[in-house]
Amino acid sequence: MDLIEKAFTTFPTLETDRLSLIEIKQAHLKDLFALFGDSAVTRYYNVKTLLYEEDGQPLLDWFHRRYRDRQGIRWGISLKRKPGIIGTIGVNHYLPNHRANIGYDLQSRYWNRGYTTEAVRAIVDFAFNILSVNRVEAEVIDGNIFSQKVLLKAGFTHEGMLRQWMYWDDRHFDMHMFSILKDEFLKK
Repeated sequence: MDLIEKAFTTFPTLETDRLSLIEIKQAHLKDLFALFGDSAVTRYYNVKTLLYEEDGQPLLDWFHRRYRDRQGIRWGISLKRKPGIIGTIGVNHYLPNHRANIGYDLQSRYWNRGYTTEAVRAIVDFAFNILSVNRVEAEVIDGNIFSQKVLLKAGFTHEGMLRQWMYWDDRHFDMHMFSILKDEFLKK
């Protein structure tokens, strides 16, 4: 069984110095509500702020469906030796030998501690070494300076602005494109 096949047969758990990237399960529904029920988190995200805990169920189902259909992998970000998840991170679209797109979010009370950068580095490594892509990219909505800083700290290059690239909630949004190539990542 090759590495890509294995990644979609048994959910891959990733470890960093301070974090465990784990499968998001039904027991994490309360954590998803804490995350996506916070308007500071959803401000730059194409997800409506959740009003009730059960509003997170469709999101959880979507994460599971994308994994089952081999369209992406979404991990829960967990502090080592602590229950629950404090955020999510994932490879949303990938084409082996070509590219992958990533996305992430973190409960606002855990911002500015380097957790997201640490998690980004872990899934970039996974994308290059397990999913066999050559490029990892991320789009960041204009104005989300914190997310731009995360990507720059993780070694990404800002490629430019995609004007009115995203359409959501009856509005168009400019997006910044960031990327890192496999050879750049391996040199660091």
